[in-house]
Amino acid sequence: MPEEVRVEQRLHRIVVGTAGRGLIDVSAEVCGWCAAQDLATGLLTIWCRHTSASLLVQENASPEVQADLEAFLARLVPDGGAARYRHADEGPDDMPAQLRAALTQTQLSIPVAGGRPVLGTWQGIYLYEHRIRPHRRELVLHLLGAAGSEEG
Repeated sequence: MPEEVRVEQRLHRIVVGTAGRGLIDVSAEVCGWCAAQDLATGLLTIWCRHTSASLLVQENASPEVQADLEAFLARLVPDGGAARYRHADEGPDDMPAQLRAALTQTQLSIPVAGGRPVLGTWQGIYLYEHRIRPHRRELVLHLLGAAGSEEG
Protein backbone atom coordinates (compact mmCIF):
# COMPACT_ATOMS: atom_id res chain seq x y z
CA MET A 1 0.00 0.00 0.00
CA PRO A 2 1.43 3.43 -0.90
CA GLU A 3 2.43 5.76 1.90
CA GLU A 4 -0.12 8.50 2.54
CA VAL A 5 1.19 11.95 1.65
CA ARG A 6 -0.07 14.89 3.66
CA VAL A 7 -0.23 18.06 1.58
CA GLU A 8 0.08 21.34 3.43
CA GLN A 9 0.07 24.96 2.40
CA ARG A 10 1.75 28.09 3.63
CA LEU A 11 1.15 31.77 2.86
CA HIS A 12 3.54 34.67 3.36
CA ARG A 13 3.90 38.30 2.32
CA ILE A 14 7.13 40.08 1.44
CA VAL A 15 7.32 43.86 1.20
CA VAL A 16 10.02 45.13 -1.13
CA GLY A 17 11.16 48.74 -1.21
CA THR A 18 12.32 49.82 -4.65
CA ALA A 19 14.64 52.65 -5.63
CA GLY A 20 12.76 53.21 -8.88
CA ARG A 21 12.85 51.43 -12.22
CA GLY A 22 14.94 48.28 -12.27
CA LEU A 23 15.27 44.68 -11.12
CA ILE A 24 15.50 43.77 -7.43
CA ASP A 25 16.78 40.28 -6.59
CA VAL A 26 14.39 38.69 -4.08
CA SER A 27 15.85 35.17 -4.41
CA ALA A 28 17.47 35.02 -0.96
CA GLU A 29 14.32 36.08 0.89
CA VAL A 30 12.06 33.76 -1.13
CA CYS A 31 14.41 30.76 -0.87
CA GLY A 32 14.99 31.38 2.85
CA TRP A 33 11.28 31.44 3.56
CA CYS A 34 10.73 28.23 1.55
CA ALA A 35 13.50 26.44 3.43
CA ALA A 36 11.95 27.43 6.78
CA GLN A 37 8.56 25.88 5.90
CA ASP A 38 9.67 22.26 6.38
CA LEU A 39 8.04 21.10 3.14
CA ALA A 40 10.34 18.99 0.97
CA THR A 41 8.45 19.06 -2.32
CA GLY A 42 5.76 21.23 -3.75
CA LEU A 43 4.91 24.21 -5.87
CA LEU A 44 5.66 27.80 -4.98
CA THR A 45 3.50 30.54 -6.43
CA ILE A 46 4.73 34.12 -6.18
CA TRP A 47 2.15 36.83 -6.88
CA CYS A 48 2.92 40.54 -7.41
CA ARG A 49 0.01 42.66 -6.16
CA HIS A 50 0.63 45.56 -8.53
CA THR A 51 -0.11 46.62 -12.11
CA SER A 52 3.09 48.59 -12.61
CA ALA A 53 5.63 46.04 -11.34
CA SER A 54 6.24 42.44 -12.32
CA LEU A 55 8.20 39.27 -11.62
CA LEU A 56 10.92 37.56 -13.62
CA VAL A 57 13.18 34.57 -13.37
CA GLN A 58 16.33 35.95 -14.96
CA GLU A 59 20.06 35.42 -15.14
CA ASN A 60 21.79 36.48 -11.94
CA ALA A 61 25.44 36.29 -13.05
CA SER A 62 25.85 39.17 -15.51
CA PRO A 63 24.59 42.71 -14.83
CA GLU A 64 24.71 43.29 -18.59
CA VAL A 65 21.62 41.06 -18.94
CA GLN A 66 19.60 43.41 -16.76
CA ALA A 67 20.91 46.47 -18.62
CA ASP A 68 20.05 44.91 -21.98
CA LEU A 69 16.57 43.94 -20.77
CA GLU A 70 15.92 47.48 -19.57
CA ALA A 71 17.22 48.97 -22.84
CA PHE A 72 14.97 46.62 -24.84
CA LEU A 73 11.86 47.54 -22.82
CA ALA A 74 12.71 51.26 -23.07
CA ARG A 75 12.69 50.94 -26.88
CA LEU A 76 9.56 48.78 -26.92
CA VAL A 77 7.57 50.82 -24.36
CA PRO A 78 8.91 54.39 -24.17
CA ASP A 79 7.80 56.86 -21.52
CA GLY A 80 5.69 59.70 -22.83
CA GLY A 81 2.76 60.74 -20.71
CA ALA A 82 -0.30 62.37 -22.32
CA ALA A 83 1.58 62.99 -25.58
CA ARG A 84 1.85 59.23 -26.16
CA TYR A 85 -0.80 57.55 -23.95
CA ARG A 86 -4.39 58.39 -22.99
CA HIS A 87 -3.91 57.22 -19.39
CA ALA A 88 -1.46 59.65 -17.78
CA ASP A 89 -3.34 60.50 -14.55
CA GLU A 90 -0.61 59.04 -12.32
CA GLY A 91 2.36 60.45 -14.21
CA PRO A 92 4.14 59.96 -17.51
CA ASP A 93 5.65 56.65 -16.42
CA ASP A 94 2.44 54.96 -15.21
CA MET A 95 1.00 53.68 -18.49
CA PRO A 96 4.40 52.54 -19.76
CA ALA A 97 4.87 50.75 -16.42
CA GLN A 98 1.53 48.99 -16.83
CA LEU A 99 2.41 47.97 -20.40
CA ARG A 100 5.78 46.62 -19.23
CA ALA A 101 4.02 44.59 -16.53
CA ALA A 102 1.55 43.25 -19.11
CA LEU A 103 4.47 42.10 -21.28
CA THR A 104 6.27 40.37 -18.42
CA GLN A 105 4.63 38.43 -15.55
CA THR A 106 2.84 39.20 -12.31
CA GLN A 107 2.91 35.57 -11.15
CA LEU A 108 5.54 32.84 -11.10
CA SER A 109 5.13 29.12 -10.40
CA ILE A 110 8.34 27.37 -9.35
CA PRO A 111 8.72 23.71 -8.31
CA VAL A 112 10.18 23.10 -4.86
CA ALA A 113 12.48 20.16 -4.12
CA GLY A 114 14.56 19.61 -1.02
CA GLY A 115 12.76 22.56 0.56
CA ARG A 116 14.09 25.05 -2.03
CA PRO A 117 12.77 26.49 -5.28
CA VAL A 118 14.28 24.56 -8.20
CA LEU A 119 16.24 27.32 -9.91
CA GLY A 120 18.95 26.84 -12.49
CA THR A 121 22.58 27.66 -11.76
CA TRP A 122 22.37 31.19 -13.18
CA GLN A 123 18.74 31.97 -12.30
CA GLY A 124 17.41 34.42 -9.77
CA ILE A 125 13.92 35.62 -8.83
CA TYR A 126 13.42 39.33 -9.46
CA LEU A 127 10.82 41.96 -8.74
CA TYR A 128 10.88 44.31 -11.72
CA GLU A 129 9.89 47.85 -10.75
CA HIS A 130 8.59 49.69 -13.82
CA ARG A 131 7.89 53.08 -12.25
CA ILE A 132 10.60 55.75 -12.14
CA ARG A 133 10.02 56.76 -8.50
CA PRO A 134 10.61 54.48 -5.49
CA HIS A 135 7.67 52.35 -4.35
CA ARG A 136 6.80 49.73 -1.75
CA ARG A 137 5.72 46.52 -3.45
CA GLU A 138 4.06 43.48 -1.93
CA LEU A 139 4.68 39.93 -3.05
CA VAL A 140 2.50 37.07 -1.84
CA LEU A 141 4.12 33.63 -1.58
CA HIS A 142 1.96 30.52 -1.53
CA LEU A 143 3.62 27.16 -1.03
CA LEU A 144 1.69 23.95 -1.53
CA GLY A 145 3.71 20.90 -0.66
CA ALA A 146 4.49 17.83 1.35
CA ALA A 147 7.02 17.01 4.04
CA GLY A 148 9.28 13.99 3.70
CA SER A 149 11.48 12.80 0.88
CA GLU A 150 11.64 14.79 -2.33
CA GLU A 151 11.12 11.77 -4.60
CA GLY A 152 7.53 10.59 -4.92
